[in-house]
Amino acid sequence: RRFWGWLNAVFNKVDHERIQAVGPDRAASEWLLRCGAHVRYQGYEKWQQDYNGLPTGPLGKYKIEAINATESCIMYRGFDYLDGLEHVTEIQLQKCIYIQDECLQRLSETKNLQKSLLQLKIISCGNVTDKGILALHKLTNLEYLYLSDLPGVRQKETTVRVLQQALPSLQLELDLE
Repeated sequence: RRFWGWLNAVFNKVDHERIQAVGPDRAASEWLLRCGAHVRYQGYEKWQQDYNGLPTGPLGKYKIEAINATESCIMYRGFDYLDGLEHVTEIQLQKCIYIQDECLQRLSETKNLQKSLLQLKIISCGNVTDKGILALHKLTNLEYLYLSDLPGVRQKETTVRVLQQALPSLQLELDLE
């Protein structure tokens, strides 16, 4: 177990020189795919899931539009890779054992995501609590939020009420029984 924790820490270590060299979207793609997530680029329907098959082209050609982190090992430590992403409209975090409240706080404080993120799904992430969900209020352009199977969310009614007051146009879908 200690080995996997160490390996995940290595996968999630941010390489700022790499971000400078290849641009934020390429560097984030590399990080996400290394951790087992998938990305979809703006103007493309196909999900990129093969690290070795990452598309090449001029710097900035491929912009991440969607992230599917189902069963990936992404963790807080790597979230700096999200800072430069300007076109991400949807993120799915499902069965991510390393996602916790601090990750959702960091996500909601990322300026570019505050502007671009429209849809967010958080499913079966056992370390997420009410505190993490409430932090999402900073995602002011968020249109759709789906929450399911989050046993750490214990004050469901209060959390939902506060979030909907902060984001009145948010369509919130819950499956938290």
